[in-house]
This record gives sequence, C-alpha cells and structure tokens, in this order.
Amino acid sequence: MKRHLLCFALAVAVIAATLPLPIAAAVYSNGTSTSTFTVTLTLQANCSIAANPLNFGSTGVLTSAINQQTTVSVTCSDTTPYNVGLDAGTVSGSTVASRLIAGTATGNTGSTIGFQLYQDAGHTTIWGNTQGTNTVGGTGTGAAQSITVYGQVQAQTSPKPDTYQTTVTATVYF
Repeated sequence: MKRHLLCFALAVAVIAATLPLPIAAAVYSNGTSTSTFTVTLTLQANCSIAANPLNFGSTGVLTSAINQQTTVSVTCSDTTPYNVGLDAGTVSGSTVASRLIAGTATGNTGSTIGFQLYQDAGHTTIWGNTQGTNTVGGTGTGAAQSITVYGQVQAQTSPKPDTYQTTVTATVYF
C-alpha cells in the first residue's frame, strides 16, 4: 500500500511540474510606451414605419360622415429628414383622390364605399403618396414619432350590408 501511495505521489509531482505556473503581475520602472487604436461605428440614415388599423366601426346607413383616426409610427435616425406617404389602397378603381373600400362577401366584392384619409383633423388636406405634394414630412430624432391619420367615410348611398375593407400601404421615404 505504501508503494502505491508513493507511486501516486510521484505521478502527481510529475504532472504538477509540467503545468504552467501563473505569472504574477510585476511592477516595472524602466519607462513606458503607448499606442492608440480607433473605434468606429458608421450610422447611416435609416427609417422604419409601422401602421395601426383604421376602423370606422358599424353603422346601418351612411347618412352622415363617419370620422375616425389612427396612427403611423416612424422611427428615423437622428436628423434624418423623411416623408410619409399613403397609397390609394388595394381596391380596384381606388385613387388617392377617391379612395374605396370594397365588400368582402362572395358576390359582393364589386360593391364599394368611398372614404378618404387626411393629414389634418379638419379634413381639408388629403394624404397621398407623392413626395413634395401630399405626403407628411418630418425629421428623425432616433425615437419613434407618432403621426395621426384622419379618416372619413363621407355621407353616401349605403350599399348592401357587408364588411368593407381595403389595405393601404404607408411608406416612409428618407
């Protein structure tokens, strides 16, 4: 048994002798030399946009205007100028000047209701998709900026009961 212990101790000593020893931090007083290095990050002008749904609710007849609003959220890098445009939507025949929502039930997809999207609560400035003409501009701050979209379904002859909808694309130009 002593012989086994002696062999074991010898093996441990040989292994320990081959392991690197930690180097203690020394203090030197012969002088110094320095160098510098550059740390770089390039931020490019960038924007993102998110849009919330616009729901005009439920009604029976369209004898008076229905007004609702929603928001788009624009996040652009600081000092980046931008414009936000809204297209005419996906309903056939819809234009920025005369937007349409269409019935969704089978056999009723040709029925439409006129609506409009505005830049202002007074419903005087139509919101379109032509930069410099009918888009909404701003300057990025690096944080999300909320922009209100004012919607209106004008009084008109009421078509067949159904759910009417379209998909409008909001675009941020920067």
